[in-house]
Amino acid sequence: MILVFLGHVTAQKTVIELGTEAWGKGIKKLYIPNKFVAENDFIKNTSQNFIDPPTFSQIKDKLPEPIWKANNDAIISYWKAWEIAFSNLHKVTAQNGFVSPYIDAAFNGNIFMWDTSFMTLFGRYGSRAFNFQGSLDNFYNKQRPDGFICRQIYGSNGEDSFERYDPSSTGPNILPWAEWEYYNNFNDKTRLAKVFPALLAYYNWFNLNRTWKDGTYYSSGWGCGMDNQPRLQSGYNVKWSNGQMSWIDTTLQEIFAAKFLIKMAIELDREKDVKNLQTEVQELTKFINEKMWNENLHFYTDVFKDGSLSNVQSIGSYWALLADVVPDNRLDKFISPLSDPKKFNRPHRVPTLAADNPDYNADGGYWRGSVWAPTTYMVLRGLTQVHQDSLAYEIGKNHFDNVLKVFNTTGTFFENYSPEKVQGNDRKNFIGWTGLTPIAVLFEYNFGIRADVPHNKIVWDVRLTDEFGVKKYPFGTDGSIDFYCKSRNDTKKMPQITIKSNKDFTLTLLWNGGKKDILIKGKKIIKHDL
Repeated sequence: MILVFLGHVTAQKTVIELGTEAWGKGIKKLYIPNKFVAENDFIKNTSQNFIDPPTFSQIKDKLPEPIWKANNDAIISYWKAWEIAFSNLHKVTAQNGFVSPYIDAAFNGNIFMWDTSFMTLFGRYGSRAFNFQGSLDNFYNKQRPDGFICRQIYGSNGEDSFERYDPSSTGPNILPWAEWEYYNNFNDKTRLAKVFPALLAYYNWFNLNRTWKDGTYYSSGWGCGMDNQPRLQSGYNVKWSNGQMSWIDTTLQEIFAAKFLIKMAIELDREKDVKNLQTEVQELTKFINEKMWNENLHFYTDVFKDGSLSNVQSIGSYWALLADVVPDNRLDKFISPLSDPKKFNRPHRVPTLAADNPDYNADGGYWRGSVWAPTTYMVLRGLTQVHQDSLAYEIGKNHFDNVLKVFNTTGTFFENYSPEKVQGNDRKNFIGWTGLTPIAVLFEYNFGIRADVPHNKIVWDVRLTDEFGVKKYPFGTDGSIDFYCKSRNDTKKMPQITIKSNKDFTLTLLWNGGKKDILIKGKKIIKHDL
C-alpha cells in the first residue's frame, strides 16, 4: 500500500509505503520523492519478460571467437567462462517482479548491485547472444520514490534486503560506469536516455543520505563491497559500521559517478540537471587532495572522526585513477606501490590489501589480501585512464596468467584468488564477475583492443608477439569485426594486421615505439603489411 500526503514542514509531497516483509510488516516507510524518479520508465513499465534465457550451446556461434594458437589454454578458459556464465542466467518470476532475465552467480539467490554492474562489463561482449545489460533493469525497476536502490534484492520475492538508512544498504555506486561502458560500445542513446533519470535520482539519494558535513561519503564493509577489510578503528564493527569516518573509495566512486552523469547529460542535452554535480566534483576533488592524501605513504586513505589519516593501504584507493583526481606531480608516487613487492606487487596481482599490513593474509582472507577480478580490472582501467599502459599490460598479464593456472588445474573459476600461490578461494564456477578476467582482460589487455563506438574509433595496442586475433568482435548494434595479427620476433616491429569489417571506423594501431592511424572501410578486407 502507498499513501501520499503533503508534508507540513517541507511542503513537499511525501510518500508512505507500508512494509510487506515479515520484519517490516505494517511499518510505515516515508519518502520525499525525487523528481527524476517520476521519469523512471523501468518503474512505469510493469510488464515482465518471462522468456527463458538461452543456453550456451544455443548461442555459442553468436559470441566473439578469440584466436591465440600459442596459448590454447586461454581459448579453452574463455569458452568455459561463457559456458558457466550462461548456466548462471535466470528467468524472471511473478513472485520477484523482475522485468528482465538476468545473470547472477551469488551464493544466496539474490541479486547484487555492484556484482551485476561488473558482470555487464564482460557481458557486453556477449550482447548478440543475451542482453546482459538488462540485468541492471531489475535494480532500476525497484527504485524507491526518493531515489534509493538497494544493493541486494531478494531473488525470491523482489524485496529489498536492507532498510535504506542502514550503512550497508546500498552501493558501491558504479551503475553510471556500467551504463557508460555499454553506451561506449553500442552507441545506444535510447537506453542512455532511459537510464539517466534513475541514475541521477540514485546519485541524489546517495548525496543526501551518505555524506558528512564536509561533503565526503561514508559506507560500511558490506556497503563498500569489501566486507572484512581492516579499515575501521577499534570499537567499530568492520562489516556493518560506518566507523564515523570518511571512506576514500566511496568518495572517489561518487566523483567517478558524477563525471559520467555529466557526460550523459551533455549527450542528452540535459546539462541543467547536473549543475550541482559539477560543483561537487570540483569541491570533492579539492578536499581529497588536501585532506585525504597521506603524505607519509604517498597514498589516498580514509579519514577518521578526529581528522587523522588512516595508514591502511587498500586497493579501494585506486578508484582515484578512474576518478581522474590525481595531480600529475603525485601520480608516479601514487602508483609506485603497484610495482613494490612489499605492497601490491605480489606473485598474483593485485591483492586488495598491501602486503606489509599486519592484517594481510597470504592465503587471501577474503578482502584481507585476496585478488579479486573486479578490483584488479578497476586498477587496469584506471591505469589506462592515466596513460600507464605498460604497467596495465604487465599487471593484466600477471593476473590473467595466474587465473589461467588455477583453471588448468581445477577446470573452473573462483570468487577470489590467493596473492601468494596458485590457488582459487571460496566459491567456484564464479562467473559472476570473475568472467572479467578470461573475457574482458583477454580482449582489452592481452589483445589490446578497446572500442569507442560514439566516436567511431578503436585502439589496438599490440603487445603480444604471438599470432592472435578475434572474429566477430561486436562494434555498435550491428557492427562485426575480425582482427588478425601475425607473429613477430620483436615488439618494436610494426604489427602486420588483417581486418575485416562491415563498418567504417578509424583504427589507432599502437606498438612498442610506434603509432599509426588507419581508416578502415567497411565491407573490405584491410591488410597492413609494413
